[in-house]
Amino acid sequence: MAGSLLQQLKKRRLMLGLKQHDMIMRIGVSRQQYQRLESKGNPRLDTLELIAKGLNSELMLIPKEKVRAVVDVLESVEPELASGQKPSKQEKDNKRKSLSDDPWQDILEDDL
Repeated sequence: MAGSLLQQLKKRRLMLGLKQHDMIMRIGVSRQQYQRLESKGNPRLDTLELIAKGLNSELMLIPKEKVRAVVDVLESVEPELASGQKPSKQEKDNKRKSLSDDPWQDILEDDL
């Protein structure tokens, strides 16, 4: 799966090219506090919200039955974000073929 929340936070920080010191400055916590949090911490919700803001991200709850769909959509756009390059017309066409017209349809609706 996508790994623990702490692993995801560290991965996002590294993807943005930020060092721990950068995060300390962005969210206003001590060096020890941030290092502990990223390695084995059990952060409070308000701390997680600060970190998400510092990582230009959002916290959200995703129903378990919808996680795979959300991960698939995120993984489909991740290579574009990582490379910083716009996809070619062929890549766009292939992506359109691989995803439904509305990949977010029914993601947050209850399955009855």
